[in-house]
Amino acid sequence: MAIKIDKKITGYNVVKPEDKVAAPAAAKDARVSDKAGEPKQAEVIQMHESVERPETLVGSTFKIKSPLFEHALYVTINDIVLNAGTKHEQRRPFEIFINSKNMDHFQWIVALTRLMSAVFRKGGDVTFVVEELKAVFDPRGGYFKAGGVYMSSIVAEIGSVVEQHMKNIGLIHDPEMDAATRQLIADKRKAYEAASAKTDASATTGTAATDALTFPPGSMMCDKCNTKALVLMDNCQTCLNCGYSKCG
Repeated sequence: MAIKIDKKITGYNVVKPEDKVAAPAAAKDARVSDKAGEPKQAEVIQMHESVERPETLVGSTFKIKSPLFEHALYVTINDIVLNAGTKHEQRRPFEIFINSKNMDHFQWIVALTRLMSAVFRKGGDVTFVVEELKAVFDPRGGYFKAGGVYMSSIVAEIGSVVEQHMKNIGLIHDPEMDAATRQLIADKRKAYEAASAKTDASATTGTAATDALTFPPGSMMCDKCNTKALVLMDNCQTCLNCGYSKCG
């Protein structure tokens, strides 16, 4: 019997014979759970290795310039778009590539990207990858990025790039800093720069103000945000980047 389709096809899925057998059992279990009065679980997006790669993926490329490498690393993260064209549309990481002219670390970079891509395609909550990568440290010591942000290793910076990408597509959300905290940080920064200008005879109003991406010379590293923005004010160390204070 022919079936007429009146709506636009936005996607499709291949149903295997074993899926047809499992479907009634799953529906029965769901009905039993509802009758028992158990709370419904939140919907979790799951993928698996059999997900075929679409012809076209959207993504972003980030440049990592580390003092540990002569050449820059270019990290490309491609996303698969789920529920495209609907209000439930969502981008999720699907694969990652890292390219560089530097071949000294080719083996572990390829291994890392293949494992990460496999984790992305597995589905579920993949944000844990960020914390795992950022926790890796180099026994020879880390380095500071532009702006004074400390990176414990090149792997940690790759994790930072993945974190930024996940923030861009909405998988990770930064806690919003309230207006009062922002104003407090701005006031403390102005007060510190004013005090520094008075103690330094060569300082002027023009040189006292610094770029928003930099912090006063001599700033120490903040334990909370890993940024060289910790200064001593009123006998208390205060971070001019995140507002953290050792005095509470």
